Amino acid sequence: MNDILIQNTVAFFEKSFGSSPEKTVLSPGRINIIGEHIDYNDGYVLPAAIDKVICFAFSKNNTKTSKIIAIDLNEEFQIDLTQEVKLSDVVWTNYIRGVIKQLQDNGFSFEGFNCVFSSNIPVGSGLSSSAALECGTIFGIKSLFDLKLEKVDISLLGQKAEHWVGINCGIMDQFSSVHGLENKVIKLDCNTLDFEYHNADFKDYSLILFDSNVKHSLFTSEYNTRRIECEEGLSIIKNHFPEVKSFRDSSVEQVLSLKDKMSEKVFDRVHFVVKEINRVIKACEALDEGNIELLGELLFETHYGLSKEYEVSCEELDMLVDTAKEDEAIIGSRLMGGGFGGCTINLVKKGNENEVKRKFSKLYLDTFGIELKFYDVKISNGTTLL
Repeated sequence: MNDILIQNTVAFFEKSFGSSPEKTVLSPGRINIIGEHIDYNDGYVLPAAIDKVICFAFSKNNTKTSKIIAIDLNEEFQIDLTQEVKLSDVVWTNYIRGVIKQLQDNGFSFEGFNCVFSSNIPVGSGLSSSAALECGTIFGIKSLFDLKLEKVDISLLGQKAEHWVGINCGIMDQFSSVHGLENKVIKLDCNTLDFEYHNADFKDYSLILFDSNVKHSLFTSEYNTRRIECEEGLSIIKNHFPEVKSFRDSSVEQVLSLKDKMSEKVFDRVHFVVKEINRVIKACEALDEGNIELLGELLFETHYGLSKEYEVSCEELDMLVDTAKEDEAIIGSRLMGGGFGGCTINLVKKGNENEVKRKFSKLYLDTFGIELKFYDVKISNGTTLL
C-alpha cells in the first residue's frame, strides 16, 4: 500500500520541480494500545507507530525560500526563511511553519528546500496525522542539511510546534511517530521520557480500528475538569499516605480506604487512574508472554473504566464495545484517544475480519444512521529515510 504512495509522491515531485528528490521520508501515524488519560496523571502510555504514513519528497533549492505542496489538498505555500514565521489562516501550513520556527529558534541553520507530501493516514481519526506531519518535516530538513538532531529532539521540537499552533498536546504522539519499531510497542514515561520496547506480535489476531465518525464537543471542557478532579484526589491520597508522590506510587487499596474522604466523582476518577497504571504494566507482561487473550481482557476493562468511572465515552462508542464483548470473534475492544467520539481499537480473530466489518456496519447504521469506517493497522517503524 505504501509503495504506491511513495511512487506517486516521487512522481509528483519530479513533475513539479523537474528533478528527482534528494530525500524521501516516511512518517507514521500512531495508536495507543492502553494507558488512556494517564499521561498527565504520572502514568505510562503504550503507543506504537503504524503502517499508515505521510510520504515526503525533499530537495534543496539553493534559495532562502521553501516551497511546500500538499498533494492530497491540491494546495501549496511558500515561506521566506529570512522573515519571522507567523501563523496563517491556512491551518495545515501552520504545522510546517511551526516546525521551521522551532528549528530556527533553537539555533539550527538551513537553506530553502522544495517539498511535496501525500498521506494515507485518515485525518481526524485520532491517529495523529499532525505529529506525523511535524516529525516528517523535521526529519527531512535534518537529513537534507545534516542537522545534529537525535530522535528525542525531533519529538520535542514537533511537540513545541504543535503547541505554537495552539494545541497543548502531550509528548506521546510525536515520540511514538519517531521512535516506533515494527512489531514493538513503546512503554513511555511521559514525564522523564524513559522508555522501553515490548513485543507486539498479535499472532492470530488483527488490529482493526472502528471509526465512530462522531466527535462530541464536550472534550475540551471535560478534559480540564478531569485534570482538576485528579489533582484533588491525589492531594487527598498524599495527605493520608505521605510516602505517595504520584499516582504510580498509590495502590488500589489506598484509594478504596479513602472512599469516604472524596466526592463520588473524584473517587471514580482516581480509582480509574490507579487501576489503568496497573493495567499498562500487566499489558506489557501479557505482550511479552504472547498472552494476547489477557491483553484483550485488559482492553475491555479499560473501556469500562473510561466509560463508567472516567466518563469520557459516549453512546456510540459504548455500543461498539458492548457489541464487541458479545462477539466471539473479538477478544478485546476499547475507546482509543481522548473520548467523546473517535475510534475503538479491536483485537479480531484472523479470518473473521470481513464478517465483523459487515455485521458492525449494518448494526451501527441501523442504530445511529451513521456510516462506520474501518482501518486495518499493523505496528510499524517510526519516521524513516528511504
